[in-house]
Amino acid sequence: MHEGSSVGELAERLRMDLDRYPPGGKLPSSRALVERFRVSPVTVSRALARLAAEGLVVTRPGAGAFRARPHGPAAPAGDTSWQEVALSADGTADLVPRTVDASGVTVSLATPPPGVLEFSGGYPHPCLQPERAMAAALARAGRRPGTWGRPPLEGLPELREWFARGIGGAVTAAEVLIAAGGQSALATALRALAPPGAPVLVESPTYPGMLALARAAGLRPVPVPVDPDGVRPALLADAFRASGARVFVCQPLFQNPTGAVLAPDRRAEVLRIARAAGAFVVEDDFVRRLAHADAGPLPRPLAADDPDGVVVHVGSLTKATSPSFRVSALAARGPVLERLRAIQVVDSFFVPRPLQEATLELVGSPAWPRHLRALSAALKTRRDAMTGALAHHLPGLALPHVPSGGYHLWVRLPDGADDSVLTAAALRAGVALTPGRPYFSAEPPAAHLRLSFAAVAGTAEIAEGVRRLRAACDEVFPGRAAPGGPDGPPPRPVSAR
Repeated sequence: MHEGSSVGELAERLRMDLDRYPPGGKLPSSRALVERFRVSPVTVSRALARLAAEGLVVTRPGAGAFRARPHGPAAPAGDTSWQEVALSADGTADLVPRTVDASGVTVSLATPPPGVLEFSGGYPHPCLQPERAMAAALARAGRRPGTWGRPPLEGLPELREWFARGIGGAVTAAEVLIAAGGQSALATALRALAPPGAPVLVESPTYPGMLALARAAGLRPVPVPVDPDGVRPALLADAFRASGARVFVCQPLFQNPTGAVLAPDRRAEVLRIARAAGAFVVEDDFVRRLAHADAGPLPRPLAADDPDGVVVHVGSLTKATSPSFRVSALAARGPVLERLRAIQVVDSFFVPRPLQEATLELVGSPAWPRHLRALSAALKTRRDAMTGALAHHLPGLALPHVPSGGYHLWVRLPDGADDSVLTAAALRAGVALTPGRPYFSAEPPAAHLRLSFAAVAGTAEIAEGVRRLRAACDEVFPGRAAPGGPDGPPPRPVSAR
């Protein structure tokens, strides 16, 4: 069992046992709890810390843990109704909205209820994360001289150099800023490149977090359709002319959610179109390190082939490490770099130096390439398991593209289906899904689901999750997604581009 789930289960059992002790009464020793529940001392320590944070337990170093004494009578509830007026007054005149719809983001960040399989997750399962390597890197970084001091505002020079080498081309360390995760870097880029009220071109469909960022900055997302070869250049040119936009945000490699890779003949065309429009291309290279074992050589980032400063590049380590390992790079050439730097400094000063030092320790260790190889193989195995299970149990769901990188599949539902209704039915059946509607900035052409194969514990959970999805489909649109009897037809071949 994973350590995190063990901590939660032990905390719940201790919570239920608290009534056996009087207020102020001492709980069994940590050693006794280890022997009784057959867990590690670390699990006991974390479970007690969780109860202490809830105010149920008091821990005293050297003395043990005690049941907390009851607090005095609760303070009367205040009246916050005045805030409704304060927060909404003159809101219609705001160029930058004060309310943000984060529902499309939280669905991939929220933890499903116990017993529910997570096909909605936006990060790899802990078993796919380099936890030991990160812990060792953090420990080594903590012993480095100066680790707890103030870093350079742009980031540690060695880390900037590492990111610059990864981008390639003529990009130098001087053109790289260290940022606190890809989402933060994208927010900085959008604020730097477009004023409130301006249009911004986005792929359609695209990552809901990017749409939320654009709207939070007061920008108007304008969709440009994507096919299996990436954004369509002719439509991109049309969108620039029609909207007057000066920014296009794209994910050229393993696009979220379609998994598309921008075709070689489109790469130069996209840059040419943007340059002709006097516009920037924000390249969100979020998942480069999640290529599958059969992906073959990857295309370089667009920034590597851009001598004119058209591309503002965002690269992140978070997807390949941990949700809490929030380190990314912003790379740009020309005067825009100073604007990016100024906004980032005002917003966050700098990325904490211990995290930057730990990043250097991690990517410079032999464990890093080993982790990337293991992750690449595991993602391919999981992708094949999910595509095979869908073909066997739900052949009525269309899978137009099987990606060779990333952590999810983009599935089209039968005509007339409602993705929100199916998502609710699937949750009742015990599997959490991500509906496709939030991925479109305008009306979607059809109903879709994004199914993550990386957020669950392994292929057995993938198979079980698809069986639960089959039950939900039978409830919502019987016979339309799974013809051929209870077991469906034999599996169809699985292929990847």
